[in-house]
Amino acid sequence: MTDAEVAGSARGDGDVLDRAREAYVRRDWVTARGDFTEVRRTRDLHPDDLYALANCSWWLGDLDACLALQRQVHQRYLDLDDPVRAALVAIDVGYTHLIRGEEAQGSGWIGRAVRLLEDRTDTIEYGFLEYLDFESAFRASDPDGAMEAARRVQARGRRFADPTLTALGVLGEGRVLVRRGEVAAGMALLDEAMVAAMSEELDPGWAGNVYCHLMVACHEIADLRRAGEWTQVTADWCRSMPGAGPFMGICRVHRAQILQVRGDWDAAEGEAVHVCGELAHFDVEIVAEARYLLGELKRLRGDLAGAEASYREGHRLGRDPQPGLALLRVARGEADTAYASLHAVLAATEGDLCGRGRLLPAAVEVALAVGESDQARRWSGELRDIARRYGTTGFTAAALQAEGAVLLAGGEVEEARRVLRDALHAAREHEAPYDVARIRLLLATACEQLGDRESALLERDAAAEVFARLDIADPRSRLGRRSSPAGLTPRETEVLALVAEGRSNQDIAAELVLSIRTVERHLATVYQKLGLQGRSARAAAVSFALREGILTRR
Repeated sequence: MTDAEVAGSARGDGDVLDRAREAYVRRDWVTARGDFTEVRRTRDLHPDDLYALANCSWWLGDLDACLALQRQVHQRYLDLDDPVRAALVAIDVGYTHLIRGEEAQGSGWIGRAVRLLEDRTDTIEYGFLEYLDFESAFRASDPDGAMEAARRVQARGRRFADPTLTALGVLGEGRVLVRRGEVAAGMALLDEAMVAAMSEELDPGWAGNVYCHLMVACHEIADLRRAGEWTQVTADWCRSMPGAGPFMGICRVHRAQILQVRGDWDAAEGEAVHVCGELAHFDVEIVAEARYLLGELKRLRGDLAGAEASYREGHRLGRDPQPGLALLRVARGEADTAYASLHAVLAATEGDLCGRGRLLPAAVEVALAVGESDQARRWSGELRDIARRYGTTGFTAAALQAEGAVLLAGGEVEEARRVLRDALHAAREHEAPYDVARIRLLLATACEQLGDRESALLERDAAAEVFARLDIADPRSRLGRRSSPAGLTPRETEVLALVAEGRSNQDIAAELVLSIRTVERHLATVYQKLGLQGRSARAAAVSFALREGILTRR
């Protein structure tokens, strides 16, 4: 090649490199990676450009290529005697391994970054290690340690005028405040961090971290409205970055959670399935959450075997299968097993109000199923206190529904009807049609027991419309099905349905043209099949009937 040809090639490479850098700045990951790769075929890239190429690979979901490039960049910075930049890359390598579930390698690279910065603590880069201290303390349920670390990150960010560190520190403080029950102040800080994240100020990778934390916080406190709003904003943000498919996948799982609550189960399932395929080798924690969500959808649709398989896969990937697995056990007639599991999980979550708030609705339901009415009442009271502290419509609806079920099972029917009407209002506000329908069934039973047959019929018909829309069996049809829950015969199911309406044994005998002794014998068999005994057996049987939708056709 002549000197002129060499010079022309260099100018050409320079044009392509400029184009790659411009594409990277505007976050066009596809174009930037293509152009950086083209230049790299003819000459070595500067470590900064190689680092940009690694980041493009991350956003495009090619983590193997990303890690290989990051390791090269790390070594290049060491060769240039730039340990601070090398440490920053080591943090990225460690974080990439961690989201893939490769904890040993992730820990090793983070440790290398700590060593490189141990004599360089007065730097911006050291602030990212402090942020990892926040995450570690927060995951370990150490709110004081997490708050201290978050405020250090904020202070460093402001001192160095670094918007990314400042936003991460604000995020950390917000998460701790929410976990402590200071919801208004905490969510205001999380919203502030998200405003920064969706701007052009922050490094996009750390902006994604802010979004994920916010979504988890919204899910923890059942704040569906805020989750929906920010998920839409983040999806639009991702669409502005060509090729940001994997992060769109992270948005998908949060969107699927919202769709499930709002009753669009087909769309929720489609999103969750997409996540499991798209992010299988990218983000283990997100895939685990998608597997759990698929388990929930299958359980609600009656596919108990499929649900258990999904719960187990999610658990293998690190997602606790409760409370879904416990509710599945109850559906299979294994309420005692479910009760023991939830009792153990709750014992391990003392002090974690958000965690307990997610478990307690199912715990109340299971306690009523096994006849532990006193424990159900205690758990219902605790859930009510959590709902008052956090004040979100999701927690409020769940707490009122649990309280209404406890009152109904305990024979306090008039008060149960009042509470369940409040629960119905809260569930509507939460835009949760399935929960609305379940509350309507409880309310119908209360109305029936109070002699208000017309209102009971209206509530049941309204619930049936929701079940039909969700494409699940109308609970009123269960009396005619060949396989009754817990092995009950059609006659036993019929007797139990009338008990659930508040009928006395004498009324049931007259209705079915049986002797009172025959009714008593049927009930004794029902209690035996359900594993119930003692004075609470009738109330627990009613709870079972309500949960299974065992109702008379009227």
